[in-house]
Amino acid sequence: MSNEKEKILTADQEMQLRRPIEEHVGKIQTKIDGLRADGTDKVISLQNQIDGIKRDRSLTKEEKESKIASVRTELEKAQAVEGKNKTEIAGLISEAENYLKEHFEKDYYQAVKKSCELEKTAVKEDYQKKLAQLEKEHKQILSGISNNQEIKEENYVYKNRLFEAKMELERDLQQVKDRRHNAYTYKYHLLDLLRMSKFTLLETRVQKWENYKYTFNRRSFLLQNGLYIAIILIFIMLCIITPMVKNAPLLTYNNVLNILQQASPRMFLALGVAGLILLTGTDLSIGRMVGMGMTIATIIMHQGINTGLVFGYKFDFTGMSLGVRVILALVVCIVCCTFFTTIAGFFTAKFKMHPFISTMANMLVIFGIVTYATKGVSFGAIEPTIPNMIIPKVNGFPTIILWAFAVIVIVWFIWNKTTFGKNLYAVGGNPEAAAVSGISVFGVTVGAFVMAGVLYGIGSWLECARMVGSGSAAYGQGWEMDAIAACVVGGVSFTGGIGKISGVVVGVFIFTALTYSLTILGIDTNLQFVFSGIIILVAVTLDCLKYVQKK
Repeated sequence: MSNEKEKILTADQEMQLRRPIEEHVGKIQTKIDGLRADGTDKVISLQNQIDGIKRDRSLTKEEKESKIASVRTELEKAQAVEGKNKTEIAGLISEAENYLKEHFEKDYYQAVKKSCELEKTAVKEDYQKKLAQLEKEHKQILSGISNNQEIKEENYVYKNRLFEAKMELERDLQQVKDRRHNAYTYKYHLLDLLRMSKFTLLETRVQKWENYKYTFNRRSFLLQNGLYIAIILIFIMLCIITPMVKNAPLLTYNNVLNILQQASPRMFLALGVAGLILLTGTDLSIGRMVGMGMTIATIIMHQGINTGLVFGYKFDFTGMSLGVRVILALVVCIVCCTFFTTIAGFFTAKFKMHPFISTMANMLVIFGIVTYATKGVSFGAIEPTIPNMIIPKVNGFPTIILWAFAVIVIVWFIWNKTTFGKNLYAVGGNPEAAAVSGISVFGVTVGAFVMAGVLYGIGSWLECARMVGSGSAAYGQGWEMDAIAACVVGGVSFTGGIGKISGVVVGVFIFTALTYSLTILGIDTNLQFVFSGIIILVAVTLDCLKYVQKK
């Protein structure tokens, strides 16, 4: 072991290995810096100066134009120098890169890496020896005492010593890890200076992978992804069991398309409620919104004259063209859903009412109105040609999936690229701080509910087209749980201000695929609720653990 320890490099020895590389590349870097001084560096400085003049509100338009014209004259000279030195600089960079390629791994990094591996082994062996020594001392002390109180005190001291030894081990291992990581990233530090932070795609990926390995923590990884891993394992089991029980494979092209079809309308609902969960809220009325939207869409797009009555009146839209009826159904669905979500949003924002209460009230009101108006009956099928107008199948591919893709892109853009989206995260994370910074908490809250209503309306309209009608007040029961669960599983936190669109999408697909798989396997619908309940409980528990860990 002593021979192995002798092979471990000291900090000075590591620096001696690195010094030739540092000096050689440093000389090239000095030449490059000299060539860039009156060229690239000056171009960047002058461009920043022009941007500063443009933002300076104390200057008049004429003063700005005069100053910018003066700076641009200097900029043109600097660009000319930059262009003149470009080839020479590129040659020097290439020379430095070739040198690094030839010497960095061979003369420096591999030696440091091997040294770190030996040091890691030595640290672990020293830890085991320390444990053995502590245990020996502990047993010797215990053999000399008989008093129960003294034994308890010695056990307590022994546990503390073990804990200190473990902390010392983790500290030493982290130091070894830091040394190896610093040695690895030094090459990219040199390249960063040479190229002015310009890396190839492969180099960027390599650095990200190295940083991921460096910061990887098993506990955090399981906390973040444990639920996904468990669900994937369950799905794999279902894929294995289904052919045995049903004599047919689960993971087929048609089954995947069916899952995506079923997930598409639900995507609208999940993306709608995701914005509310981002604000530490929720929406219990989603299922009833779907029932209302389905009923409205079926009545307007009904095949022939409606046989059912609404408030005792029989509606007839057959005099309109199919295109007008389709658009009218969409507009009315959006308006009705948005009307109710706006009411819930107003009470939530104005009176600080919890969304659980305001949306529960919506749920009861909507169900009561729709059931009373229609007597709870189903309105049958819509015109059979309408689904082909809205969501046709192209060579067997259901285009309803494209609707889902479109809404994912749109909502992602709203969340990540607009002021409203940034304010949504800010209000969800800390509404008091958001209000102090000038953000309208009322406007953002109501806006999130309005956006949810629009998405619910489109989602229920699409579901009507997918199911070719059959709208009734009872349709959509329990869908709110699926939508909320998909968001929670996808990482949208009830603590507020945390969540990604990609997570919501994954959550929707997970729940839809799981439900579809269990249905094919013949699992009773009631037991499927049990599966969903367990997944929700685990997801929220993990979310709470992550929140506690951050606190």
